[in-house]
Amino acid sequence: MAVETKDKVGVRRTTEYTAVTLESQVPAGPIEKRWDEHRFKMKLVNPANKRKYTVIVVGSGLAGGAAAATMGELGYNVKCFCYQDSPRRAHSIAAQGGINAAKNYRNDGDSIYRLFYDTVKGGDFRSRESNVYRLAQVSVDIIDQCVAQGVPFAREYGGLLDNRSFGGAQVSRTFYARGQTGQQLLLGAYQSLSRQIAAGKVEMHTRSEMIDLIVIDGQARGIVTRDMLTGKIESHLADAVVLGTGGYGNVFYLSTNAKGCNTTAIWRAHRRGAFFANPCFTQIHPTCIPAAGDYQSKLTLMSESLRNDGRIWVPRKQGDKRRASEIPEGERDYYLEERYPSFGNLVPRDVASRNAKYVCDEGRGVGDTGLGVYLDFADAIKRLGKQAIFERYGNLFDMYARITGEDPYEVPMRIYPAIHYTMGGLWVDYNLMSTIPGLFVIGEANFSDHGANRLGASALMQGLADGYFILPYTIGNYLAQAKLPKVSTDHPACREVEVEVETRMKRLLSINGKRSVDSFHRELGDIMWNNCGMSRNEAGLKQALKRIPEIRSEFWENVRVLGKNEELNQSLEKASRVADFMELAELLCLDALERRESCGGHFREESQIDGEAKRDDENFSYAAAWEYSGNVSRPNLHKEPLIFEYVIPSQRSYK
Repeated sequence: MAVETKDKVGVRRTTEYTAVTLESQVPAGPIEKRWDEHRFKMKLVNPANKRKYTVIVVGSGLAGGAAAATMGELGYNVKCFCYQDSPRRAHSIAAQGGINAAKNYRNDGDSIYRLFYDTVKGGDFRSRESNVYRLAQVSVDIIDQCVAQGVPFAREYGGLLDNRSFGGAQVSRTFYARGQTGQQLLLGAYQSLSRQIAAGKVEMHTRSEMIDLIVIDGQARGIVTRDMLTGKIESHLADAVVLGTGGYGNVFYLSTNAKGCNTTAIWRAHRRGAFFANPCFTQIHPTCIPAAGDYQSKLTLMSESLRNDGRIWVPRKQGDKRRASEIPEGERDYYLEERYPSFGNLVPRDVASRNAKYVCDEGRGVGDTGLGVYLDFADAIKRLGKQAIFERYGNLFDMYARITGEDPYEVPMRIYPAIHYTMGGLWVDYNLMSTIPGLFVIGEANFSDHGANRLGASALMQGLADGYFILPYTIGNYLAQAKLPKVSTDHPACREVEVEVETRMKRLLSINGKRSVDSFHRELGDIMWNNCGMSRNEAGLKQALKRIPEIRSEFWENVRVLGKNEELNQSLEKASRVADFMELAELLCLDALERRESCGGHFREESQIDGEAKRDDENFSYAAAWEYSGNVSRPNLHKEPLIFEYVIPSQRSYK
């Protein structure tokens, strides 16, 4: 059924509501047995036949690197692609605080079921129960895998692995390596990947960016890449394609993501038929160094682990511009501790972020811009000593001091929320396969595990779970049953996609307009942050949906891309990526407008209870899966109902 409406601002919208059933492939039976029984029932590829199959893995971070290494070790022929000069430079390296696992080393009441419960609740009951339980179940194996690889997790005095607490949990389940956990885990995956490269089982393609997906007879069979040094456009074929390309937070321009992070791989797959799920579920991280000026191009994350020992506060009086040391204890508002006594400073990210916005909107923010709150370690240093804080967070303190010129051992840090992670992504079933057969999506690039809000230290857990312990089973099950005729790069479908990519590059280079790529990206980011950022409302979203197509139209008429294709050309790289952001932004806002409820990181101002998110389970307990219709502004909406058998949805409370 097609419904056309006319907004107050005069924009006509047509959304197609269809009765298509999304087959999630979730197995039946008790939830604690589903994954084990499902694995047993899967079809297998025998060792001698594995070498007959080729698998493309796009991305070499924790998800992609783990998948490529594991698939190579199993005997498959793997082609791994990344746009960095080395897999070690994947953005996973930037993760700081830790990785969750339900090992209960602290004997404080943790369990697989509690991690499952915390994750479903933390995601505000907008995730698929079976996927989340499997993630919690597999988490205990990830730590053993990484220790065997030599990952230097922090240890207690007696030599046992240490744990610390993290937002959204009341137990200590987060394993860490100071503030460098992502880096150390990535090095572990990279070592395994390097071993398979040396063994000839993984063919590594660096400085190669996926520009489009090749679909033949309805199945994903390859990708078209651009060599970022020479500009060469070429096709690569395989029996299955895996996307582990991260999230799309840079659609907001200012974010904690590396500048190269983009949406092109998953967006081009979406345009080829892969459904895009829950794009409006974007996460705001509460502990980021505040922006220093209008022309800043990136924000810097400070690990959420700092909230273990740091206390968050602002002055009680509006407009109080005294230095922190001059404000007496009685005139400080430790607002999270007062409002959420059970969790205090360890409330989930969406709750901490919204409350920081509230106090700043009241005129009680700190710093020159007033967009900041204090994260104060004075009490922890007094209680534990400076050396203990140094051992836990030393590199983070050093990073903060280098960026701000302030010593956090002597004065409180200043933090403010920023775009960080995206819970939305390509829709996948229980086997991590998208709506295009043969296209698997792992890590942050899919939507499957975090619902409307990700708990801290769960991103690394999902990436490694997908790459090491889930995909190797499910992709084998697909290959054992799929009928895959041999194809070569001479196939018409390959040449057709190559021509489309070449035409796109030529068009971008030929516009020769007057505005830079960054100016368009910054303008888009401002619209997204102001209208679809920490809070959203109907009027703002409709205004964004009116303005985004106008910016996109101007982009294709007035952008100036320097250089030529046949060379290292970062201007062309950025232009191609921003063109995709221009389209994704509209879908993100459409999804946010359609979801007339508040849940997790998606906060609709019209739907709240005392400043907290108010869900509408009767009408919105589903995963929204958007299908490209050929018109960016008029996608088709499909709904996967979310069934809760074990964690009954309730009003989420951390008080």
